[in-house]
Amino acid sequence: VECIVEIFAKSRVERIVHTGDITQAKVLDALSELNAEIHGVYGNNDIGEKPGLEKAAERNGMSFHDGPLELEWAGRKIVVVHDPRDLEGVLAPHHDLALHGHTHLHRLEEVGSSVVFNPGECAGSLKGHNRVGLVDLESLTCELKHF
Repeated sequence: VECIVEIFAKSRVERIVHTGDITQAKVLDALSELNAEIHGVYGNNDIGEKPGLEKAAERNGMSFHDGPLELEWAGRKIVVVHDPRDLEGVLAPHHDLALHGHTHLHRLEEVGSSVVFNPGECAGSLKGHNRVGLVDLESLTCELKHF
């Protein structure tokens, strides 16, 4: 998490979207050090920790929900889910960007008129393959930052 905070700080991100499986309240506490709005969805591995995660999100002024989460920033319509299967029936032509987690596999593809992005592994389970993603909402370009 310290590496992620450092990457986001150096990149001067304005907003962070977490696609789930936070698993520990201390992750949200660490992310709160950043000068950025933080939004996200809960994942399947958050179920047992959800009460503590909800308290940490509230304490840190973050917005977390059960998916799907609809956001609109920079004129872009964004849908966020944890499991990519949850995009079925939710992803619509008006969405510019869809974000998901769950698989720990990088995904960047166009589905209809939408860009679907998952940076892949960032939890440390696949050492040497950790990365987070940065999205430029103006150009809809997605970049991976490895750590």
